[in-house]
Amino acid sequence: MKKYSISEFATIVGLTTYTLRYYEKQSLIVPDRDANGRRYYTDHDIKWVGFLLHLKGTGMTMSEIIKYVQLRAIGDSTISERRELLAMVQARSLAEIAEKQANLAVLSHKIDWYDGKLDHTITEDFSHYLQRLKRKDDLNDTK
Repeated sequence: MKKYSISEFATIVGLTTYTLRYYEKQSLIVPDRDANGRRYYTDHDIKWVGFLLHLKGTGMTMSEIIKYVQLRAIGDSTISERRELLAMVQARSLAEIAEKQANLAVLSHKIDWYDGKLDHTITEDFSHYLQRLKRKDDLNDTK
């Protein structure tokens, strides 16, 4: 089993040693200690931190991650609570994605409108352009 020092581990997982120590204080990770008391990490820890970073990447708050880890430490009796927590985070993340997609759609329309203005294929103002697109989308939805 390969053992990694905190600096090696930090490089592998893409975090700072400061962040790893913070995660340790929050009981998110529990490194092993050698005979001299120095912390070390294993490949198992790499996978665990990777999972924590996925949770963080969904927008899960630090308090939610801590709660998840606490529930996980209790064992299988908390599976339904963990599932509920993850489902809540998933719903929130999907809502944020939908909002971003809607904002990106407006941005894309604005870029298309600018392109049309530059090549003189669009003469209407942006609000009329959007109304025309909406009518076209509404017609396509009824087909």
